[in-house]
Amino acid sequence: MHNAHAPYSNFRVGAAILLTNGKVFRGCNVENASYGMTNCAERTAIFSAVAQLGPKIEIRAVAVTNDHGIACSPCGACRQVIYEFGPDAVIFFQGANGPRQAHITELLPEGFRLK
Repeated sequence: MHNAHAPYSNFRVGAAILLTNGKVFRGCNVENASYGMTNCAERTAIFSAVAQLGPKIEIRAVAVTNDHGIACSPCGACRQVIYEFGPDAVIFFQGANGPRQAHITELLPEGFRLK
């Protein structure tokens, strides 16, 4: 989260993914003046893992946090990418009433994979 590039929203997000092989990858949000080109912390962590280990990674868990201490679950795009690499992943995040954990299928009930 501390490495985030968030000059437009001033909302820094950090994420860590735990793979089934025990390796951990971290990510942060990276904003762009062309807002649609912004990348979320969760996807940054996942893409870093794929870049280092290849596409056969399997996510066991994802943790997300932000510098405002407010509710912040993964966005829809992140949920689909998490599901692609971790259809049995557990997500840890700040919910509206405190810390939460949820299975990815609870957050993305109709996720899909082309495998």
